[in-house]
Amino acid sequence: MTAYSTIVRATHLLTNAAWFGGSLAGAAALNPASRQGDDARDRAEIADEGWRRWGPVQGASIGLHLLSGIAILADNRRRVVEHRPTAAAVILKTALTGAAVMVSAEAYRSGAELGDALEEAETDPEAQRKARTLTQRMSRLQWATPAATAGLLVLDAYLGEQQRGVAGLLDPPSRLLPWRRRRS
Repeated sequence: MTAYSTIVRATHLLTNAAWFGGSLAGAAALNPASRQGDDARDRAEIADEGWRRWGPVQGASIGLHLLSGIAILADNRRRVVEHRPTAAAVILKTALTGAAVMVSAEAYRSGAELGDALEEAETDPEAQRKARTLTQRMSRLQWATPAATAGLLVLDAYLGEQQRGVAGLLDPPSRLLPWRRRRS
């Protein structure tokens, strides 16, 4: 493995960790903490400020994650084509990455709309209805991104195991004995 490959893989994992961690922290901490505001406008401003600060980091993480994923795929193209389990995992990972990007984008868009609706909800009944609908949508979307990116982390672990050669520390002891090894 070259230094370039190590840097690309590390970038891929770290950016996914940031994407996962940021969205999980938002769902588990920032959004519930914003409910401590005095009124709907105050709560919306608190959540908006937190996400506004995190947004550029999240966006950069997603972009670098996609670019590093393309670089890893290019580096492993032969293995992806020739090894069925790897090909299946890569297809699943690509679909899950697409879903994570779409859910992240929809959460961002819906969150911005929710902030606007909450600001107008005090005086506009239509904005109140829209705010209720968006709040319900956001309660689901806020957990979809960490779920999808956690799946990506699991698939990265699986793909890493596909590259491993000799039996490791966590394998059953019988696999370490030379006469018990399966032939590939």
